[in-house]
Amino acid sequence: MDYSILEKLIEYNFTDIKILNLALTHPSFQHEQTGGGSGDYQRLEFFGDAILGMVLAETLYFHYPSENEGTLSKLRSQMADQDTLASLARDLGIGPFIRLGRGEEQSSGSDKDSILADILESIIAAIYVDGGFESARSFVVRLFSEIMAKPEAELQTGDAKSLLQEKLSSSKLPPPNYILLEESGPPHDKEFVFQVFVEEKLLGTGSGRSKKYAQQSAASKALHSLEKTSQPVE
Repeated sequence: MDYSILEKLIEYNFTDIKILNLALTHPSFQHEQTGGGSGDYQRLEFFGDAILGMVLAETLYFHYPSENEGTLSKLRSQMADQDTLASLARDLGIGPFIRLGRGEEQSSGSDKDSILADILESIIAAIYVDGGFESARSFVVRLFSEIMAKPEAELQTGDAKSLLQEKLSSSKLPPPNYILLEESGPPHDKEFVFQVFVEEKLLGTGSGRSKKYAQQSAASKALHSLEKTSQPVE
């Protein structure tokens, strides 16, 4: 596959394109290959998660010199959560380049929050392996530049479920109702899909590796939907 377009999107050119190919390979694709294939992104994802955490810690430490450890930890956790990473991956346009097995392709795996978040972390690690820490660090800093430009107060409102509850309460509306729409995948790699309703009106749908993440994702989508309308429920 020609990854030149993807390299332009992420603003990094690989010396060894094989490492990028590996970073984009989902386990479902690897399992379908004759002889077991050449591997998948899981090891890179593990490495990328650590690199991401370190770079975000460094960035937050210098960006907020007066904040304590608890606040910095909370901000880092919010910035590196599945919803945020998946959103950044979508903004970059990574989805079409992910190598998926037939089953995942048929279930729109390239747009699943969990897969997009994993792939983004894998790409971070791939850049590190190919070009060193400074290349990976520059990519992460660019990736989060718009988020870091937000007011601190906005960054700290990371609990979408609590924010949704507060918004509905201030509008004198009943609390949201979260409904499990789908549960799929093996025990070690579950995928949950939740919908959030208010007075039988669907406000958002979200997915995640745990029920908690899926509900937070649904709440985040609901908040985004409410921002576009003056009245959340007709």
